[in-house]
Amino acid sequence: MNPEKDFAPLTPNIVRALNDKLYEKRKVAALEIEKLVRDFVAQNNTMQIKHVIQTLSQEFALSQHPHSRKGGLIGLAACSIALGKDSGLYLKELIEPVLTCFNDADSRLRYYACEALYNIVKVARGAVLPHFNVLFDGLSKLAADPDPNVKSGSELLDRLLKDIVTESNKFDLVGFIPLLRERIYSNNQYARQFIISWILVLVSVPDINLLDYLPEILDGLFQILGDNGKEIRKMCEVVLGEFLKEIKKNPSSVKFAEMANILVIHCQTTDDLIQLTAMCWMREFIQLAGRVMLPYSSGILTAVLPCLAYDDRKKSIKEVANVCNQSLMKLVTPEDDEPDEPKPVTQRQTEPNPEDSLPKQEGTASGPGGSCDSSFGSGISVFTSASTDRAPVTLHLDGIVQVLNCHLSDTAIGMMTRIAVLKWLYHLYIKTPRKMFRHTDSLFPILLQTLSDESDEVVLKDLEVLAEIASSPAGQTDDPGAPDGPDFRVSHSELQVHTSSRANMLTAPSTKGLECSPSTPTMNSYFYKFMINLLQTFSSERKLLEARGPFIISPSFQMNGGLPLLS
Repeated sequence: MNPEKDFAPLTPNIVRALNDKLYEKRKVAALEIEKLVRDFVAQNNTMQIKHVIQTLSQEFALSQHPHSRKGGLIGLAACSIALGKDSGLYLKELIEPVLTCFNDADSRLRYYACEALYNIVKVARGAVLPHFNVLFDGLSKLAADPDPNVKSGSELLDRLLKDIVTESNKFDLVGFIPLLRERIYSNNQYARQFIISWILVLVSVPDINLLDYLPEILDGLFQILGDNGKEIRKMCEVVLGEFLKEIKKNPSSVKFAEMANILVIHCQTTDDLIQLTAMCWMREFIQLAGRVMLPYSSGILTAVLPCLAYDDRKKSIKEVANVCNQSLMKLVTPEDDEPDEPKPVTQRQTEPNPEDSLPKQEGTASGPGGSCDSSFGSGISVFTSASTDRAPVTLHLDGIVQVLNCHLSDTAIGMMTRIAVLKWLYHLYIKTPRKMFRHTDSLFPILLQTLSDESDEVVLKDLEVLAEIASSPAGQTDDPGAPDGPDFRVSHSELQVHTSSRANMLTAPSTKGLECSPSTPTMNSYFYKFMINLLQTFSSERKLLEARGPFIISPSFQMNGGLPLLS
């Protein structure tokens, strides 16, 4: 620094002391600056006040010399103390050079910057809120500082800033959210702890409605929930728990649709805590939002169905997934079978009746096994978006059937998952038969193949679905004869099926064995397809006929009311 340079109104003694390497001498200079600025305030001499701040900033705080920078920092803090309530008029000029020093390579200088900013903020109080984002940005970096003294100083400043935000009603949440959304993806554990602590504070302030912006930070929160630090995970659990409480209290103001895909993704993670938490959120979303969640059914099923096959090591996840599955199934109603013209839905605003919960599945389940080679497990793009909770709701059956078909085709998938898939298919054929029959040709081969399943319960559920397909009025065609296509083109002489028996099988009006189905039991062309393929299967797989033939054939006869099928 040039000693000949004029730093007026700062005296040569003040300048010399500000550049001294000893803290005590710099402190004396700061007291002189405080006295000088008080005089200018009394004289209402704003020009000289600005000149002092500018000099301290440009010539000292931003100097190349470390001792000069330290002198500039303590001098700026002294200016703020002298200005008192008027410091708000000069905050930009006071804060910016101090924040620049947060990035200094010298840890002592970073500490002095924390000290200076603490004094500036302490004097200005609520007046600093327009500068909150830059303060938060600087503090988030210091939260991960390797020097313990710097971290300690930043924590003091952080607590002061939190007190100011808590007691103020002028916090700009809209302006802060983009910064929060960016910083929430930090991988540094100290930065994450800093972020979570701020979210906890904001959630606790009555005048701040962070719930409106939850879709923008929910994914980041689930990322933090997977942190290696036990304390951070616990803090994040508390934050998510607070948000869930607010969601239950105010479901009408929650943007369920904007968060559905986020939950779908985290319900499929390998981290048990994240998966369980996301699944619990999904359960509440389905029960609180109701049919608002229907457009996301394919994604939800992709996440939920594999969990139904978990063993006792993941019992909690399995139980919650089962409730999600049953609750989602209840949302499908006969109105979804109407022409594809979406109807508006009014979101339920009260919590669901606990009695609506269905009993949990029982039985031994294997692990989730393999995974479906399907786009439904890989990303957000496969789901239909819904911009508002009152947007028209449509059941996208194509995606649901694709997911169900995928899971049923996966031989590595657990028994309980296969049973759940078959229950879904049966439910869809009951509630939306017209639309489901568009998919029957693609589903029929895998349903026939499932008759070879090792589990008796799976085979029985499979036969229920086939019975519903065979007896549903929605499957009736003008020509009840043998269907076309290479899969079902079989000569009568080969299978020795007499014409009279075939006529009986297609027109018999019996209702025996189908009392549980709301469909008319008149057989349609799919019953013929089923019997022909069953005979083909038994013909080619003698072991299956010997081991499971009576088990399969008995329910099959009931489809036709117990009439003889073959002569």
